[in-house]
Amino acid sequence: MSEAPAKKLGKADIEAIFNRSPFIRMMNLEILETDYEASRFSARMPMRPEFERRPGSEQFHGGVLAAFIDVVGDFALGMLVGGGVPTMNLRIDYLRPATGSYVDGVAVVRRSGRTSAVVDIDVYSADRKLVAVGRGTYVPITG
Repeated sequence: MSEAPAKKLGKADIEAIFNRSPFIRMMNLEILETDYEASRFSARMPMRPEFERRPGSEQFHGGVLAAFIDVVGDFALGMLVGGGVPTMNLRIDYLRPATGSYVDGVAVVRRSGRTSAVVDIDVYSADRKLVAVGRGTYVPITG
C-alpha cells in the first residue's frame, strides 16, 4: 500500500495557517517566495515596538529573531508536506545586530527523510546584511 503524495501548500494556504495562529499573526509575516523546485521559502517580518531590544534602538530582539527563524524553517518544509511541522531542534548564530524596518528570512530544505528534515535559514536586515543563521531539524509530518 502506498501513501498518497502530500499536498503542497500555496501562498494562500500558508497565509491562512499564519492567520490561525495568534503568535504568528502578531509577527505580521509577509510571504516573499515559495519555490518548490528549490525547496526554498522566504518571508519578511516588519519591525514593531514590541520586537525592539531597547526602545528606539531599531534592533530586533534575539528572541523574536529565533521565533522568526523557526517559523520560516518550519514552512520551508511545511509547504512541501502540507502543513506546519514539529520542531525537533533549532540552532542559531547571531552574526550582528538586526536593525531596520524589517528582516527577511530565507530557508532551504537541505535534506528530508522519513523521520527528520534539516533546514538552513538565513536572516537579512533591510540593508541586505546577513544578521543570523539558523539550522532547524523538523519532523516531516504535519500536525
